[in-house]
Amino acid sequence: MEPKEKSETTSAASPPPPRLDCIKCFDALWFCYTPFHQLQTYYRHGDFDTCFGKWGDLVDCLSLKTKRRAEVEEILIAREKAKPHIWTFRTVEEAQANWWQMYKHKVVMSSPPKTVGSAAPPPGSSGALS
Repeated sequence: MEPKEKSETTSAASPPPPRLDCIKCFDALWFCYTPFHQLQTYYRHGDFDTCFGKWGDLVDCLSLKTKRRAEVEEILIAREKAKPHIWTFRTVEEAQANWWQMYKHKVVMSSPPKTVGSAAPPPGSSGALS
């Protein structure tokens, strides 16, 4: 029982080192050239995907395979730290400016809907603030 306990504590103490996997890059490149992806990209953006980014990722991955393991781990850890956090926290002013930057063209191009009456208040509200 003691060896299992030791392995659990060591695995819980530190995350596993990042692992280089070029199969994911190759799969992404392969998928990029499928008719499904090309037509989807054409439908969404109006032009076909050149897949240059996928080629770059694959070449980068293969070039990292020629380096020593310790050097690769350092590079991968540095890249992971350089990535922005998935959630960007903004002040109200920054969020408002970002929203207008992203959706201004939709607000300007669309006109407000013309309604005969005003919108009904939600059920259970008397219309006054309590």
